[in-house]
Amino acid sequence: MIQNYFKIAFRNLLKNKIYSFINIAGLAVGIAVAMLIGLWVWDELSFNKYHKNYDRLTQAYISQTFNGQTGSGRAVSLPAVAEMANKYSADFKNTSMASWNFGHLLANGDKKINKPGMWAQPALPEMLSLKMLKGDLKTALKESGSVVISESVAKALFGNEDPLNKTLKLDIKKDVKVTGVYEDIPFNSEFNELNLLLTWNDYLLAENWVKEAQTQWGNHSFQFYAQVADHADIEKVSLKIRDVELPHAFSKTDKPQYFLHPMSRWHLYSDFKNGKNVGGGIQFVWLFSIIGVFVLLLACINFMNLSTARSEKRAKEVGIRKSIGSLRSQLIFQFLSESFLVVSFALILAIIIVLVSLPAFNNLSGKHVSFPWQYIQFWLMLVVFSLFTGLISGSYPAFYLSSFNPLSVLKGTFKVGKWSAVPRKVMVVMQFTVSITLIIGTIIVFQQIQHAKNRPVGYDRQGLLQINISPNLFGKYYPLRDDLLKSGVVYEMSESSSPTTGIYSNQIGFEWDGMEAGSLPLFGTIACTHDFGKTIGWKIVEGRDFSREFSTDTAAFVLNESAVKLTGIKDIIGKTIRFNGKPRQVVGVVKDMVMQSPYEPAVPTVFLMDYEWANLINVKLLPGTPVEKSLKKVEAIFRKHDPDSPFEFKFADEEYEAKFRAEERIGKLARVFAVLAVFISCLGLFGLAAYTAEQRTKEIGIRKALGASVAQMWAMLSKEFVYLVIVSCAIASPIALYFLSDWLNKYEYHIELSWVVFAISAITAILITLMTVSFQAIKAALMNPVKSLRSE
Repeated sequence: MIQNYFKIAFRNLLKNKIYSFINIAGLAVGIAVAMLIGLWVWDELSFNKYHKNYDRLTQAYISQTFNGQTGSGRAVSLPAVAEMANKYSADFKNTSMASWNFGHLLANGDKKINKPGMWAQPALPEMLSLKMLKGDLKTALKESGSVVISESVAKALFGNEDPLNKTLKLDIKKDVKVTGVYEDIPFNSEFNELNLLLTWNDYLLAENWVKEAQTQWGNHSFQFYAQVADHADIEKVSLKIRDVELPHAFSKTDKPQYFLHPMSRWHLYSDFKNGKNVGGGIQFVWLFSIIGVFVLLLACINFMNLSTARSEKRAKEVGIRKSIGSLRSQLIFQFLSESFLVVSFALILAIIIVLVSLPAFNNLSGKHVSFPWQYIQFWLMLVVFSLFTGLISGSYPAFYLSSFNPLSVLKGTFKVGKWSAVPRKVMVVMQFTVSITLIIGTIIVFQQIQHAKNRPVGYDRQGLLQINISPNLFGKYYPLRDDLLKSGVVYEMSESSSPTTGIYSNQIGFEWDGMEAGSLPLFGTIACTHDFGKTIGWKIVEGRDFSREFSTDTAAFVLNESAVKLTGIKDIIGKTIRFNGKPRQVVGVVKDMVMQSPYEPAVPTVFLMDYEWANLINVKLLPGTPVEKSLKKVEAIFRKHDPDSPFEFKFADEEYEAKFRAEERIGKLARVFAVLAVFISCLGLFGLAAYTAEQRTKEIGIRKALGASVAQMWAMLSKEFVYLVIVSCAIASPIALYFLSDWLNKYEYHIELSWVVFAISAITAILITLMTVSFQAIKAALMNPVKSLRSE
């Protein structure tokens, strides 16, 4: 019996090739989109789960109030975390202080590699549950002068040799012994770029400022990881440590409050506003999950629409089956078997589509997901998913078609009724509502990104190189600069403590006459050399730049416009601002520069002269010179002054573009899904248009015989679909307005929603509809009326 059902279903598919293609192709695309989104969502939800202590590992965060705003971050002070680790030791299974993950030069003879790594306390490898290939997880970082390296670093430096207990040169100046090698951390982990671990005590000995920071409560320059004890509640422990720094706060307005942020929330709940977590990447997980469900639903709607639209064609089949004794349940099973057969073919095609498109999808989404062939759970989910899809897409046609009265069908008096088309129209409206909403969203995301990209940045980032100062280059500023300027390819060179694309230090301790009592202003603070302004091309709006002609500039400030606004000082040039008790004179004001997020206001920033603090080289290439030629000359000069370090650099414009990467990826993914949603909707529309033209063949013949033109026939057959799309536009616009307004409000610097976007989306949808149905409409209108009326 079941075999017979599927045999008949297969014959029906072959008999109606166009409708079968539309159903299978539409469902295949829908399932493929759902699978790709499912893989993306799974990767997001499984982020950091590589680490076995995922549920118990936390990082200390601090919330502080400066300039009237409360901000939260993971930069903590050493005395605060030392106190919480000692005072509440019963609540922690393991703790570790750590530096930031910055670059280190490792050398094994002539083999050199620059990789990011952290200074950390001995417990961190075990806390991160690193998979050790060599060495002991618990003791690898206990001895002074130890380094634990990743598998890829070991391969690069030692090849196939055993690296254990071998010596490496660290940052040119220190010998370290390899005490462990761990498996490379996968891409979907926060520690993916952690390539080496160094002992914390060596950090204290190597850097005097770190040693001094052990007693500086206001020096928030470090990280602290804590593995909460199995018996302890993370939220309760978080409340215990909240006020650990409060007695040592600089002022009453500071209000430092610590809390533990669990690893399970690092990736998807990373956004904070006014000291409260406001979500983060989880919003996009929900967004794309909903899009995946809706795109699949669009494909299911196609199947339901075409099946019910062709009901008159199959009415006699239902009547005959019922008259010879078929039960309604048997008919339902027959139609459901057709649905499951279509879904089976669509599933096979969808898997092929996913396999072919996965590399491009990974490139587009910035992921490293692979097809989970080896997971039984995946295949079980796919079977359940297919059954669910087949049931959803086939249920309405099955129950609808099986309800026909056999007597009226066989007597020829059966009519589907004037209300029978209403469900189809509702579903078409649903399809295009989703598609139009996605079109509007895609346009708005694109406009927002372009709006931020077109924002004046306040400096010239073209041809600007950023190079970290290696140990060998400290103290060589003038010889290096002279050689670069003589090369004929460099316009200017300078040093600074932060690049133009980030602010590495925010400082308090600023005072001035007339300052509000009790206030604690926070400024981005950048140390630089005399030539910084000329190198980056900042724009002076008041006063002057730093100059060697003024020896007093070593105790001077240049402020940006936001910093001047924060001070409230009028005619600020020549005024004195004290920094940590030392007076400095303001000599210049520059236009605000976009150094942090391009979607946020410029950070109040002060620039000061300090050749010792600066640790980054800025090189401005001479315009008009081929970049490749310029880089070769610049590299040769750097190798002359530092033959021990590889020449590595970053372009400022590329670093700035990277700030848009997350939004651009979301925008591109939304664009792809919008196009696929429109494609699926158009497939269904094409099938319905073909069916409508077929059903009205005689009517068209009579109208043509009575003198109707092709244009009139085209308009008659197209207008019904255009009306449905207009209704979809009316529904989609307020939905898109609500969600996109909420999304845009997350950004301080954003576009204003314009009716033009909604109008363009509506016109686009209508034009797509007309192009889709016009082929069938014009084909029917051009048909010879003699053929359509021959049987009358």
